[in-house]
Amino acid sequence: MLIMPAIEIGRICVKVAGREAGRKCVIVDIIDENFVLITGPKQLSGVKRRRVNIKHVEPTDKVIDIPRGASDDEVLKALEKNNLVEYMKEVVKPKLSKL
Repeated sequence: MLIMPAIEIGRICVKVAGREAGRKCVIVDIIDENFVLITGPKQLSGVKRRRVNIKHVEPTDKVIDIPRGASDDEVLKALEKNNLVEYMKEVVKPKLSKL
């Protein structure tokens, strides 16, 4: 059984917390064991480039090939190459916790 690294550069994730919850983003850099740098890019999925706690993103099974610290344009080109533009625009309904 092959175990994939969940948090890696190029991994597509879904934000699970904050105002962008339910939107997809791409990890562009790993800051430390708790934080990653993500981008939507903003014009595509509405997620701004920002540092987030890894507990606030949920990895998907999709990965794109981008260099560390890739610009939004590089991320967009990689998404277009992998035919993932429409996938990135889809908004996932965040799971609401029961009160």
